[in-house]
Amino acid sequence: MSLSAALFSLLLTTTLLIFMQNLVIDAACSDCFVSSQATYYPNSDEHGTDVGACGFGSFGATINGGDVSAASNLYRDGLGCGACYQVRCTNSAYCSDKGVTIVITDQGSGPGTDFILSKRAFSHMAQTSDAAATLLAYGVVDIQYRRVSCSYPYKNITIKIHEGSSNPNYLAFVIEYQQGKRDITAVQLCETQNFVCKLLSRSFGTVWTVNSPPSGPLSVRMLFSDEDGEDTWVVPVNNIPADWKAGESYDSGVQVNQ
Repeated sequence: MSLSAALFSLLLTTTLLIFMQNLVIDAACSDCFVSSQATYYPNSDEHGTDVGACGFGSFGATINGGDVSAASNLYRDGLGCGACYQVRCTNSAYCSDKGVTIVITDQGSGPGTDFILSKRAFSHMAQTSDAAATLLAYGVVDIQYRRVSCSYPYKNITIKIHEGSSNPNYLAFVIEYQQGKRDITAVQLCETQNFVCKLLSRSFGTVWTVNSPPSGPLSVRMLFSDEDGEDTWVVPVNNIPADWKAGESYDSGVQVNQ
């Protein structure tokens, strides 16, 4: 082999190794931090808002202790509702390394920001209460974020019947306490007696609706999808009772932890 051929072979091998290394890095980067900016709701109290684009209502204000946020691109037409993110600001003089874990409950954006946090969540990025006051005075801060698993100890996935529902004419519900970091991409409503299922429509956010719902006890089947394209149907242990009522919550009896 000539010297030029040997050099070409070495260069080709090195390029291939670098390419493969980059593939490994990209594959592992589902856990990598992304740089952005965050602000907070200036006119809110410490918690989130009772009115949000996800349709959570008062649940969206107090879930996760009130460490919640609106999102812009991460809202994903409602698919991102209920997703959890670790958010940490980058100023080492004021910000903790851990930051805060938030739940997406609303849609919104400020100039160049991915998150509009509750005041409580914004403050929890700081090292101390004095540092939190400084962060709040800044209003907008540089951050890093990544998606993480949601965790609701001792809670099963819960079906909350939306207040606008009317038995037996119209059924709308919200899925609450979803753990893990997969998305619910489809929902079916099934008659438990003959197991005929109907694919529901996402009305907005995390509100699923059906006109003229079937009578009798109902089962809600949920399709969980991860970022690798793996889909899994989850069928609750418990049913929605035939005499369901607007505003009531029903424990599904199951939880998804990944």
